[in-house]
Amino acid sequence: MKRSFILLMAIFGGLAGLTIGLAAGRSGQPRLHRMPFRFASTQSTTKPAAVASAHAAVPTAKSTSSGDHADDPSSDQSDDDSGERVVRFASNPQPLPPFLVTDLDGNAVSTAAWKGKVVFINFWATWCPPCRAEIPVLIDLANRYKDRLQIVGVSVDDEDPQDVKKFAEHFGINYPIVMASPEIVAEYGGVPALPTLFVINTDGKVVQKHEGLYSPELYETEVRLLLGLPANAQVQTFEDQGQIFLKNAALATELPDVDFTGLTPEMKKVALKRLNSETCDCGCRLTLAQCRINDTSCPKSRKLAATLVKEVSEGTARPASDPATAPPASPPVPAIPKPPASTTAPQPSMPPPQPQTPAPSASNHG
Repeated sequence: MKRSFILLMAIFGGLAGLTIGLAAGRSGQPRLHRMPFRFASTQSTTKPAAVASAHAAVPTAKSTSSGDHADDPSSDQSDDDSGERVVRFASNPQPLPPFLVTDLDGNAVSTAAWKGKVVFINFWATWCPPCRAEIPVLIDLANRYKDRLQIVGVSVDDEDPQDVKKFAEHFGINYPIVMASPEIVAEYGGVPALPTLFVINTDGKVVQKHEGLYSPELYETEVRLLLGLPANAQVQTFEDQGQIFLKNAALATELPDVDFTGLTPEMKKVALKRLNSETCDCGCRLTLAQCRINDTSCPKSRKLAATLVKEVSEGTARPASDPATAPPASPPVPAIPKPPASTTAPQPSMPPPQPQTPAPSASNHG
């Protein structure tokens, strides 16, 4: 009787699975996370992704422009009417911050040598679980796009570089790894979350930044679009208002969780000027506008911004400092994520992550 019951349940489960599979197959949708096709982050270490990644202009069958702030979900869609997916790149990309360092093998790594390639600069750490999950994706892309894609891992580990090298060898990392320095981190505007990946086009300009673990499909689609290869996606452009580089926060006309409702255009201009000149007191040493973009969960910048907007609305606000006469602001302290106190770097004896299933075949790489 017991065996018959188990057999009956197994048959029922199989039929249910078949039904679900057929339903999914009929949907005709690509195997992607069902989120806006900025491929929203699934997880990150240290803090949640700050301002949602906005997703310069590259050759595509169709390219549109969006002036909306990246936090506006209406400016991102998973598919357009033709079934194409949407990827977003900055319309005002900044040049790649240059550096010349040596990797863990003692080889020179220079940004000047990457002209004509798509580049991924990946800030990561051995103790970061999402970073380890991302490694097979980057290895696979490096294998299949070879000399057309340059991936560089920037380790923020405090460990001995030799330990990081052993880790890289154990996991089969096939791209150069360099150790982070405060100068490199500062050049890239701080790294408040891990992993953080900067996407650079073939002209050496930074068109996107991803904080957290994103889908392999996003990375491959971005590579193909930037190389001018076929991809079932269209490009929308956005103005970088601090989503990539915080220094561009002054261009923002809206800020996360800052309500400008009720302000006249002139009042809003005054409020934004103050938000970009007054410093948050949470310890970040950023302006209030930069802190709201960099860490949307910061309660101090949220409260200070609300107070500031109220003062402007009631006419009790003091005028914003004139940048020409105001004392120079201290540069932001480079933010380098640290491992949780109870977490130690994984030993090389741990099993390597499983490789991802290859996406398009090599025959489609032009």
